[in-house]
Amino acid sequence: MRERLEYASGWILLKFLGRMPRMLARAIGVLVAKILFFMRPPLRRAAEFNLRLAFPELPESARRDILKRMVRNLGWMAAEFARLPRYTRDNIQNTMILDGFENFAAAERRGKGVLFLTGHVGAWELGPFAHALYSRPIYFLVRPIDNLRVDALVNQYRGASGNQPIKKNESARTVLRILHEGGVIGVLADQNTVPAEAVFADFFGVPAATTSGIARLARRTGAAVVPAFNYWDPQIRKYRLRYEPAVELVVTADEESDIHNYAARFNQAIEDCVRRFPDQWLWVHRRWKTRPVNQSAIYPDEQPEYDNPVRAD
Repeated sequence: MRERLEYASGWILLKFLGRMPRMLARAIGVLVAKILFFMRPPLRRAAEFNLRLAFPELPESARRDILKRMVRNLGWMAAEFARLPRYTRDNIQNTMILDGFENFAAAERRGKGVLFLTGHVGAWELGPFAHALYSRPIYFLVRPIDNLRVDALVNQYRGASGNQPIKKNESARTVLRILHEGGVIGVLADQNTVPAEAVFADFFGVPAATTSGIARLARRTGAAVVPAFNYWDPQIRKYRLRYEPAVELVVTADEESDIHNYAARFNQAIEDCVRRFPDQWLWVHRRWKTRPVNQSAIYPDEQPEYDNPVRAD
């Protein structure tokens, strides 16, 4: 019963927002985001703590302003997600434009596949959707939603421009095949990673459990890693999808050292974007939850997940 109610609520909200004029949908999305943020104290506490950790130099008032604009951004993102099926090759330029596409094109010409390194910035669901309309569809790694009905609904919207999801932890052979064929795979790489899949690399100066998967794939296949983030540009009142030049990766005889170095560079690319647009990143996520062996929990209301099986660098 619960799964059906969750699905019905999600379906009604998506259809409701999706049929409204865009500005009204965004306004309602912001209202819903404010209500949900107010009703979830643990999310507020995590966001406030994360901001203090990342920007200790900022006054409390500045961090509060960032959180207010983050909630607004989440509401806007919800509205954009609901409108995904309405976006086409002919009208997407009214909502999102591309910046630095030549960097992606150069990486694609290498012929060994491309890994989009991205994160929960701006309208992160709209970025790969728009890329598919401007260029061609891509694949993207996803963590399935527990509610299978909701998961299918979300992927239906994500795939309306031709993009295809690949489930994490069931994807190694599929991913290797796609890259071997010169395909493109998007990866959200800015969240806490379970110990078995993690290496520790600094994020805002604090070691963070970071996925090693992108680094291992890039090292094994030679695929180009292109940081690609989208953000709201108030000057033009549109989103920009910015492609950075591919990260130049040097392969040495020490695989584990390479993996750590790559992960550190990927974290730095994400951090650079978050520092530019702090109000457009998802601060509610407990990015520093998993800790190296024998380190105390960072978040005061929980016990840490320890890095037992993997090296803490």
